[in-house]
Amino acid sequence: MLTAKNITFGYTGTPIIKDISLAIKPGEITVLIGPSGCGKTTLLRCLALLDRPQQGSIDIEDRTFAYPWPPEKEFVPPWPVVTTVFQSLFLWPHLTLRKNVLLPVRLRGTSDGMEKLNELIEAFDMKDFINRYPNEASLGQRQRVALARALMLRPRYLLLDEITSALDVEQISKILDFLKRLRGKDIGIFLITHLLGFARHAADQVLFMADGEIAESGGPEILKTPKTERLFQFLSVVAAAS
Repeated sequence: MLTAKNITFGYTGTPIIKDISLAIKPGEITVLIGPSGCGKTTLLRCLALLDRPQQGSIDIEDRTFAYPWPPEKEFVPPWPVVTTVFQSLFLWPHLTLRKNVLLPVRLRGTSDGMEKLNELIEAFDMKDFINRYPNEASLGQRQRVALARALMLRPRYLLLDEITSALDVEQISKILDFLKRLRGKDIGIFLITHLLGFARHAADQVLFMADGEIAESGGPEILKTPKTERLFQFLSVVAAAS
């Protein structure tokens, strides 16, 4: 299990996330929603150990990362047990999309890359563009490639930041089906999204974040019957804008 206990992170004394505790369980999809600027991506970066909280701890299976991190203690990151896909994607522009996907396994020297690649090409319908360069592909195509590249590492926990933002309804459905298959393989998935319908169909657990805190949590039913006034207001604004 990946758990965060009372983590706080900020800059120059101003907290961005405050005293957050949560658990990402293998075989479950945890969805994080909330208004823009409330700290969702910062929380994801802390869970991925890319940013180090000022206080609290993060447990990843049998390892504990307690903060503030002692300066004399060596930091050995838990990658690729925990693997992240960000909205900005970070594809190498001088490599074809195929080579971008294969790069992690080639760097790690594993031998089963082609079989896994062919599986992902089929799952994400990438055969018509996989040999293009990133600047020759649409944003939605690049999003699928970035997700496939992360899955080549066979992570135990997959952290995703708005990976469906540029996809059409058909591709979102395919991504949803694939994430459910990953859940069935005992992978823990943490997903930030602004698509409430996607959240409703994907989530085992929903976390609603506001002002740097988890304001409400529960099953997907909280998206229909929120318990807090803050989540009710958020859902009303989203409904009015859609």
